Amino acid sequence: MTKKAFFLDRDGVINVDYGYVYKREDFQFVDGIFELCRHAISNSYLIFVITNQSGIGRGHYSLSDFDSLTMWMCEEFLAEGVLITKVYYSPFHPTHGLGEYKKDDVLRKPRSGMIYQAINEFCIDLNDSVLIGDKPSDIHAGINAGVGTNIYIGDNQICKNLGLTCHSIASLSEAKRFL
Repeated sequence: MTKKAFFLDRDGVINVDYGYVYKREDFQFVDGIFELCRHAISNSYLIFVITNQSGIGRGHYSLSDFDSLTMWMCEEFLAEGVLITKVYYSPFHPTHGLGEYKKDDVLRKPRSGMIYQAINEFCIDLNDSVLIGDKPSDIHAGINAGVGTNIYIGDNQICKNLGLTCHSIASLSEAKRFL
């Protein structure tokens, strides 16, 4: 049986994007994220986080730092009644990565590797799935994978200028109507 997925970018969707956030004290949840995710779950969506984390590859923080913050973030969601099914991440960057992290890996958005991992692990129906992101690379990843509904947090003109087929919203509360 296939399942619906709600794919969330992390920085800028789940938390305020201050740039290379890896400490709890710098992690501020975006208003409405818990309510939106509870709504998604009530509509039978599994919640997945798909996040580029080039800060690991650039040497700004360690994989252990990321894992620790991710575990804490998932616990905070659970305390709010939201189960994050899985967090997928890409530590790579094609030009600024260090050592093994300097590559254009299929996991790094705008490529769709993280979405394909979820499809393979959880039997996801992409036509009924939704992706929400705050960067064009997020939307490209969703479109490239075939996600049925892609939502951009920001100015719709950016989507139009880039030729992206997506919905735009100004705040997370507006995303409910797409679930």
